[in-house]
Amino acid sequence: MPKASGLAQEGEPARGAFEQALGSLEGAAAERFALGHRLFEQDWAIAPGPVPGRDGLGPLFDRLSCDGCHSNAGRGEPPRKPEYPMISMTVRLSVPGRAAFGAPLPHPLYGDQLDRNAVPGVVSEGRVVVSYREIKGRFADGEPYRLRAPRYRFADLAFGPLGKNALFSVRAAPPLVGLGLLEAVPDAMIEALAAEEGLKGQARGHPNRVFDIAAKGVRLGRFGWKAGSPSLKQQIANAFNRDIGITNPLYPENDCTAIERACRAAAAAAPRHPKIGEDFLAAVTFFVARLAPPAPRRPEVLQVNRGEALFAAAGCSGCHRPALETGDDPDPALAHRLIHPYTDLLLHDMGAGLADKRPEYEAGGSSWRTAPLWGLGLTKSVSDHEFLLHDGRARGPAEAILWHGGEAAAAREAFRRMNREERAALIAFLEQL
Repeated sequence: MPKASGLAQEGEPARGAFEQALGSLEGAAAERFALGHRLFEQDWAIAPGPVPGRDGLGPLFDRLSCDGCHSNAGRGEPPRKPEYPMISMTVRLSVPGRAAFGAPLPHPLYGDQLDRNAVPGVVSEGRVVVSYREIKGRFADGEPYRLRAPRYRFADLAFGPLGKNALFSVRAAPPLVGLGLLEAVPDAMIEALAAEEGLKGQARGHPNRVFDIAAKGVRLGRFGWKAGSPSLKQQIANAFNRDIGITNPLYPENDCTAIERACRAAAAAAPRHPKIGEDFLAAVTFFVARLAPPAPRRPEVLQVNRGEALFAAAGCSGCHRPALETGDDPDPALAHRLIHPYTDLLLHDMGAGLADKRPEYEAGGSSWRTAPLWGLGLTKSVSDHEFLLHDGRARGPAEAILWHGGEAAAAREAFRRMNREERAALIAFLEQL
């Protein structure tokens, strides 16, 4: 039988609930975790900087640090007003077609991602302004609700319009708890879940298959909003490179296109190449892998138990799987654990309402990986907001459910048909996770 997962316990500071270490750390492991934490919070400077090895920002970047988007290892949010910048969100770009191994084809002018900041001497690429259109609806018992649909406008584009064929995906930084445990779930278990769901019919999830840079081959994807990364290390390396402009062993080149001559010149003049080595990348990966999901809290047991039953009856647990098991792993803290992330790590068609129309490997324009729900109820305490879904449009769990479409439309309708007390019970269950 797998062991319990060693989760963060009740009574810990809510603000730092997502930065608790999984299991005990001693000696070299404790030092590695601490180094990874420092590098995660490090504001990277323009090279040459005051601290050797802690510089290399840009040429293009979104934030100065990992913590800048994932504050307290938590969730990013959209701008509160249209005039505010996107400080914890990214804008992925591509054009129709496929690059090697089925990867998205980068935009010819702006590359894989639109960067709103640049070092001196380099032109920033532009910015995105978000506003919202209100959508009114009613639950079956007559109580009204309102959803907000985002509208995006590109402004101050340095190298001209994106073009009519441009594809883009606006994404909020996801919470980081439990990622090492999710990486330790065997591929075979994820494939088995896909086969099981295919037989049941309503929600038919499938894995993404993506390029693994280190293995130089195609592997099952599991990280990112569309499961576009095969490993935690590659996900972190990509974020260093695209979000902060820090080249590393997996991404040794900056995202400078042919037209961005100043960007390419600044990258070529960098005093170190790559800007961080395997030691720093491994330390941050170890830190993130060892972040423990918080233990569930049950303040009103009867209501929460009722909500859990309604969650299952509505079909939510068909994709948000309550339990998974980890397999073999070099780190004993991650191996052979029974975990409760509420995800199947599979892609599902979520319908036109949530579609970004941008494919990513085998993920279609309306496909999204089932988001883990553990720690959901601590979002406000950790991140000072409750904006959910890939672009933060939902202002809490109820709105997030009401946006579900496609394969999840039946579960959404089951929630919409519940009475007020039943809806409150289901939300109470989610908020204690």
